[in-house]
Amino acid sequence: MSVWERIGDFVARISASATSGIAEMVEALRHVFGGDPELRRRVAFSVAMIALSAKMAKADGVVTQDEVRAFQQIFEVPRDQVRNVARVYDLAKRDVAGFEAYAEQMARLCGSGHRNCMMLEDILDGLFFIAAADGVLHEREGQFLHRVAEIFDVEESHYQTIMARHVHLGKSDPYAVLGIDRGRPFPEVKKRYRQLVADNHPDRLIGRGLPAEFVKIATTRLAAINAAYETIERDLAPA
Repeated sequence: MSVWERIGDFVARISASATSGIAEMVEALRHVFGGDPELRRRVAFSVAMIALSAKMAKADGVVTQDEVRAFQQIFEVPRDQVRNVARVYDLAKRDVAGFEAYAEQMARLCGSGHRNCMMLEDILDGLFFIAAADGVLHEREGQFLHRVAEIFDVEESHYQTIMARHVHLGKSDPYAVLGIDRGRPFPEVKKRYRQLVADNHPDRLIGRGLPAEFVKIATTRLAAINAAYETIERDLAPA
């Protein structure tokens, strides 16, 4: 059963209850999928991407066609499941609760010590993918993403690494993507690159809970890592 069918089942259950907001929806995830942590992570990730995308669009106030296309690239939703995804999206847009309360609920799904929770990084990466799809990270989008990162307890240096995969940061850009200081010897850069490739292979991300339906996030991340390394290699590799 696909993650979209699981979301459809989940939406049907909460529709029959008193659930009226995103925060309540996240809490309901604990109960509906409480006996299956892996499935809960997959559905939670999917719901988070849909809902926080809606919150980001509301915060920015402008939804460009590029952003719509980016959303559709990440959310390859079967036609018979579009309605369920739309219901989650609309619920998030209508919900009077701010995105911060929802992001805090998502962080709690990773447990009390959620720093470096990879599911939260994947969510943030997907949001950047959508926000920067039109070639510009608008000020309000940047503020939104930075605040989400703070709530997710993502260190500032790591936030810069995630952002560099989507937004050009000048000469330091390829080093920021690899999360390594400019000026390090090439063998260290190469070692760091190989570790990142191993850690961010799509199969590895899917294994830790990223739904297969969201593999675009993984492939885009790996492409950015490869491009950054190739740029540094041209400058530093011995002839």
